[in-house]
Amino acid sequence: MMHSNPNAPILPPARAAVADLSKTENNLLDAQVQDNLISAALNQKALEVHERLCALYRCPIAFFAERDPLSELVSSLLSHRTKNRDSAIAYQHLRQRFPSWEGVRDADEATVRATIQSATWPEQKAPRIQEVLRRITELKGQLSLAFLASMTVPAAREWLEQLPGVGPKTSAATLLFSNLRRAALPVDSHHYRVAVRVGLIPTTTSLIAAHRKLEALLPVGWDAQRVYNHHEVMMLHGQRCCFFERPACERCPVSDICDFYKAQQSNSQPARAAGRDA
Repeated sequence: MMHSNPNAPILPPARAAVADLSKTENNLLDAQVQDNLISAALNQKALEVHERLCALYRCPIAFFAERDPLSELVSSLLSHRTKNRDSAIAYQHLRQRFPSWEGVRDADEATVRATIQSATWPEQKAPRIQEVLRRITELKGQLSLAFLASMTVPAAREWLEQLPGVGPKTSAATLLFSNLRRAALPVDSHHYRVAVRVGLIPTTTSLIAAHRKLEALLPVGWDAQRVYNHHEVMMLHGQRCCFFERPACERCPVSDICDFYKAQQSNSQPARAAGRDA
């Protein structure tokens, strides 16, 4: 049974309500301050990772292509779950077989499918690419994405993501990799793995949600070259060091600030201690 403190001041109902509200506001303020501190620390960590990896992979990194945005969109759709070499071959064959994107749009699906055979799942990608080209024509009256240049990055990404099969990675790639050179951050599986292991995003973050979270960690005002550098060094690090299996932590330049490495070291401590006791 609970007993009230006889020495506690008795507040009128109105004053008691104000006191409770004040406590709630203070708690919310404390939580906001804590969130801001965590956010600032993550921003700083992301920048530190970027600078170290840029030193390793020698930024600035040259853009790999100079395509118009529509061509880059098709290239990105071909690259889904496909090795770069194979998707590049599929794209080249498509450009050689058809003189224009209107030709791809209006062609027999079987012909398009046979042309992009080097890409994975051509039976899915052929109708999807044609569907996207038709949808753009319906919405704009012509096959061109040049109008995206006059839109803000968020608005351009929203417009692209209304198209079938276009998610945040494809919309960002279309804007960043094309000759539009807009500061949008694509996140592939290598980039995602490095970000999760280092501790920039929680392990529970989906790949789709990772785009917004990781882009928010970059300094405001970064141009397309800096965003591209960041994407490339994170991807390269996943390919060359932070492997899916047996990552090469011993030669990683960010291991001292990596959550994954610290956890691995912590887990190995008891085992080493047990070995010494034996």
